[in-house]
Amino acid sequence: MPAKPTRKKAFDYDLDFSSIDFRERPELYRIGKGEQGVLLVEPYKSEILPHWRFKTPELARESSEKIYKLFEGYLQQNDFVGADMARKFLQMGYTRSRRYANHKSGRKYKGPVPDDKKGQSGAHGRQQLPTEPDPVKAASAVIFREKWDQAKQHPLYRQLSQHFKATYEEAPPEKSVRKLNQ
Repeated sequence: MPAKPTRKKAFDYDLDFSSIDFRERPELYRIGKGEQGVLLVEPYKSEILPHWRFKTPELARESSEKIYKLFEGYLQQNDFVGADMARKFLQMGYTRSRRYANHKSGRKYKGPVPDDKKGQSGAHGRQQLPTEPDPVKAASAVIFREKWDQAKQHPLYRQLSQHFKATYEEAPPEKSVRKLNQ
């Protein structure tokens, strides 16, 4: 009987992120989709976030280069979680720059997100605001996109990613580190 294909584990928002050091507990990390967890996973968030800037192309270049150096440092340490978090910050530099390039306020939709839709992706029936092109933020987006693409294609990153998925994404996280309110 052929083996069933494995499904990618989703990012687990039920973990108690305030108490987990993912450098010490990489088995609890999940890659997820896109930028999931970028502002939660420690100690990486605290190491990378201070360098994340995209207001001008000059700041974006400096920021993306510093984050890419952190990315390479994590790879040299065979620290996939750190490298993946750096990749996520590069991706977020691109996506936030693009959002501000299209919408000066950074808000894509008019009105607040309904309480029952918070944390979910999409418009949820809200009206999309008109675009207000900003070529400065668009240039920042191009800079971050180049570094993000470079990171995604890095041979060691790809190798560590495959190893991480094979090693950790099959086992569920331990319940002892889940939030107590469940």
